Formats: sequence, C-alpha cells, structure tokens
Amino acid sequence: MENSKLLIKNKQNLVCNGNIISLERPLVMGIINITRDSFYEKSQFMLQRRIAKRAKDILEQGGSIIDIGACSTRPGSKLISEKEEILRLSKGLTSIRKHFPDAIISVDTFRASVAKHVVNNFNANMINDISAGNMDKKMVDTIASLSVPYIAMHMQGTPQNMQQNPNYSNVVKEIVSFFAQKIEHFYKAGVRDVIIDPGFGFGKTIEHNYTLLQNLEAFKLFGLPILVGLSRKSMIYKTLNIEPEEALNGTTAINTIALLKGANILRVHDVRETVETIGLTTLTNCQPKGFK
Repeated sequence: MENSKLLIKNKQNLVCNGNIISLERPLVMGIINITRDSFYEKSQFMLQRRIAKRAKDILEQGGSIIDIGACSTRPGSKLISEKEEILRLSKGLTSIRKHFPDAIISVDTFRASVAKHVVNNFNANMINDISAGNMDKKMVDTIASLSVPYIAMHMQGTPQNMQQNPNYSNVVKEIVSFFAQKIEHFYKAGVRDVIIDPGFGFGKTIEHNYTLLQNLEAFKLFGLPILVGLSRKSMIYKTLNIEPEEALNGTTAINTIALLKGANILRVHDVRETVETIGLTTLTNCQPKGFK
C-alpha cells in the first residue's frame, strides 16, 4: 500500500447515525459487560436495572460512549453461542435505549450477524471488533453495508489461545503492518470510519504491551483515531503484584502516558477518574515550556 494512501488527513470527528462526535479532545468509553466471566468483577452487569444504572453513571460522569459486550474475551474464556450473545445484548440495549435513547453506544462483538442485529434493531452507533474481521469473514462487508464506525483491534490468535506464548520479531512493526493491510481492505470494502486499537493484552506479553505503549505514536501515521483499552489489565496489576480491584491508580498512570502518546479514546471501567485524567493531561497539552 502506498504511503499516500496511508497518510490520510487526521480525522477530527466520527459520524454516528447523524451525530457528529468530535475527537479534538480525547473521549472516554465506559464498559458494560453482560457476562459473569470478566477479569474485573465490578464491570459485570446482568440485570436490566443494573445495566441502566451503569449507563446512567457512565453518562453522568462524563463518558461519551457506552461500550456494551456480552461475550467474554478474556484469556482462556469460553465463547457463548451467537443466540445467547444476541439475547444478552438485546436485554441490555433495550434497557439503555429506554432510558437513554440518544446515547452513543458501541457494541463489542466479533460476529457479523450480531453486529447487523444490534444496529438494525437497537440503533447501535458503532461496532467494536476484537479481531478486526479475522474471526468472522463477513464482518467487514457487513460494517460497510451498515455504514457505522468500526473499531478494529489487533489480536494474535484467539481469546482461547492468545496468551499461550505470544511471539513477535518486532511487535510495533508487525502490528503497524497488520493495520496497513487491514485499512486498505476496509477502504476497498467501503468502510469509511475506522478506529484502530493496538489490542493491549490480546496476544501480547507484558513486555510487548509496554513496548506498544512506549511507541503508541507510531500508529498516528494512519491518520485515524486510536483507541486504547488498558483499564485494570494484567500489564498493570501483575507488574505491581496486586489484584485488578486495586489497579485504579496504575490505570490512571498508564492512561496518562497513552494520552501523551496520542490516544483519542480511552476504554475504561472508571469513568469519572478517567475524565479527570483527561482534563488535567490536556490542560496545557502536558508539554512544559520549552518541551520539544
């Protein structure tokens, strides 16, 4: 792919069903997991009233996007059926749309049929795919037909095997190359709004994760929004020898670094704290006088 095709103009907004979301300031995406199989227990919401309360909290605390998922993709997780995923999502989305009809909702799924269902029946605003189309070959064409923004994440392997000795010659170069090929495919298929996610914790060792974080600005060459999901992950709690429940302070530190490196969207469990982090980090662009 020629550099002229890669170095497109930096996107300053996303269009979601007629709603324009500005990216001039980093955004917070709050997590809702409709599953009991999540590494962070407090992100699990199974009852409709609790889902609605969580959505309310995300929005009131300053979150711009609600990311809802029903199929756990933690390392070693067992995938639920397509039918069960749709049932869970339908329950959650019914509750959210009833109370917050104008909320910007991202649905975390790798299945094209699920993406089609949630967009057509619940007006989901974007699809968040951990596999960038690798786990369902129909996904990219489906996204193009739905005309919704697409969050494409890099993952080596599958959730069932991704942490079994992940290996790279050069993790940054290989993932940049991955996105170069994927983005060309997306554009040829007719997908226009793409957000890239390097996939922290998905088929990477702790060392790989910190190398990616250190070089996050490398992904800015695509001119596309960068989403990072670092919240309370093992690269934080295992490094600090603590539990996920104790990893808020570490998450704030890591998210700050991601912001300095060019992250546009932070996918998190703790919305208020992340909004505050963005406010302080962007106050003076975090560049001391004379910094170059």
